[in-house]
Amino acid sequence: MAASTVTDARARPPLGLETQLVARALLLGERLDTKGLEHQDTLGLAPLIARVDEGGIAVLFRYGVVVLFNVVPAAERALLARLAPLVSDPFEPRESDEMRIVVRSEAEDQLEVTGVLTLRDLNVERLQLIADILAKSLVLAHYETQIAVAFDRIEPLAAMLQRSGRPGSQGRLLLKQIGSVLLVQQKMVGRVETGEKPELLWDHPELERLYGRLAEEYELRDRDRALDRKLDIISRTAETLIGLVQQRSALRVEWYVVLLIVAELIVGLYSLTK
Repeated sequence: MAASTVTDARARPPLGLETQLVARALLLGERLDTKGLEHQDTLGLAPLIARVDEGGIAVLFRYGVVVLFNVVPAAERALLARLAPLVSDPFEPRESDEMRIVVRSEAEDQLEVTGVLTLRDLNVERLQLIADILAKSLVLAHYETQIAVAFDRIEPLAAMLQRSGRPGSQGRLLLKQIGSVLLVQQKMVGRVETGEKPELLWDHPELERLYGRLAEEYELRDRDRALDRKLDIISRTAETLIGLVQQRSALRVEWYVVLLIVAELIVGLYSLTK
């Protein structure tokens, strides 16, 4: 294969002489503590990018994703073993996604119909941008699975309401669904920022076009909006059902109070007649 290098004015990541790269994203857990890694042979920050053994590159995100570029299996296992103590609530099995990248000096930046990303050149910032897209897409896929499960749990309760006009007595389950929805919303907006552009583009506006192509290909905005709509539906459905459950409980309490008053009157009348 023809020789290719990663160009950058500050650092040249040792990606070898290959024109083809494989980017592999792994969702390790809920959070990844990167503070202790920021001084270990790093090439850049926000997101953290560092060299890996045997010539690979790793981009690490605090929301639990690591994206590997040309990292051989042995080096990947060693890196994941080092990261394991830094991962909160690890996932098993790990979800993953891959992208193939070809660097050709005479080519234009474009994403082929085969899914292969062709680039004119490759530098640290481009690696960070590609990693950001892959990481957010992977997290969105994880949330999409969670939301699908929540839909499956809410649907029978809504069907019961349609059939009988009663929400049943699943108050605790409904509260758990509301909590799950709120947690996913907090992660999407506050931690991962799936609907936001990466801060990298503020300092490197020349990457805006590449970001737009990749974000459109992975449908980041559309998937983010779709998840928001689903979360809103689940939240409103659960809140409606929990409101009906509470209303039934309040009505039942009122009947209990009425019955107690009637019982007290009966006892009082009985005492007067004696």
